[in-house]
Amino acid sequence: MSWDIIFQPEHLAMYGQGLFTTLWLLLSCLAIGFVLAIATALALTSRSWWLRKLAGSFTYFIRGTPLLIQVYLIYYGLGQLEWIQARWDEVWPWTYFKQPFFCALLAFALNNAGYTGEMLAGAIRETSPGEVEAARAMGMSRFQIMRRIVLPSAMRRTLPPYSNEVVQMLHSTSLASVVPALTDVTAVASRIYSDFYLPFEAYLAAAVIYLCVTFALIGTFRLLEKRFLAYLAPRAQ
Repeated sequence: MSWDIIFQPEHLAMYGQGLFTTLWLLLSCLAIGFVLAIATALALTSRSWWLRKLAGSFTYFIRGTPLLIQVYLIYYGLGQLEWIQARWDEVWPWTYFKQPFFCALLAFALNNAGYTGEMLAGAIRETSPGEVEAARAMGMSRFQIMRRIVLPSAMRRTLPPYSNEVVQMLHSTSLASVVPALTDVTAVASRIYSDFYLPFEAYLAAAVIYLCVTFALIGTFRLLEKRFLAYLAPRAQ
């Protein structure tokens, strides 16, 4: 084993750059995905038949296809369409489809929105009818009930499964290494492996980085759960 190659300053700097790309990709896709997930959850629980079918078809496709295929479809598939190629030099927003980071971010954000939207929709459906009736008795409109009562309650109850989704999304960002010119942690490990033929050392270093970030995410969500789900904790004897 040759750990001295891994700990060379230039290689540590590469891992640092890869970690920055991974975290930026993760946080960006979570932020965009969460906004899209709220819209998806509202559509899934709306009274409109066509909105429910449209959102259901979206989540069905996202959950029914591998994330790697979704990345390929957006990065390689959309780029093959002549209609997009004719516009991606000048017409916004098609200009973004020339950027590898945007294509990976779009795929991850849509994937996150599909899974998180279904979780939020389930939590919205399970909202206690008593809470809704009490809000109606206070004279709240349907929009006010959704904004003040249903959505905040659903978000709190979704925290535990959402933490698993965030950790899963962190691990899924390793698929970004299949996009050329995008250097995340896994891509750095692949480059060191190909340059020095050190598969074990290179990928073990990447695994340690993912493990540290995972522990940090789990710790953050534990604090959030203690803060927002304290009323569900068993009472001390």
